[in-house]
Amino acid sequence: MKKLPLGIQTFKEIINNSYLYVDKTEYIYNLINEGKYYFISRPRRFGKSLLISTLKEIFLGNKELFKDLWIYDKIEWEKHPVIHIDFSG
Repeated sequence: MKKLPLGIQTFKEIINNSYLYVDKTEYIYNLINEGKYYFISRPRRFGKSLLISTLKEIFLGNKELFKDLWIYDKIEWEKHPVIHIDFSG
């Protein structure tokens, strides 16, 4: 049984340490390919940081992290520049 990722907010850490991850990459694919701009607003503790971390890994082209996930063979794994600004500190 996989461990729960309590308090872990980075996609890379969840995947590399074999924590339980519910695959939401089909929704992320739709988010990337539809619409123009998004304002992501949800209450505290609802996974905003994990979503942003997952998007970051997709745009950095880290295909190996997504090996068993829905999005793995659905996109071109090109590397894009990513700017990550963290206001949590």
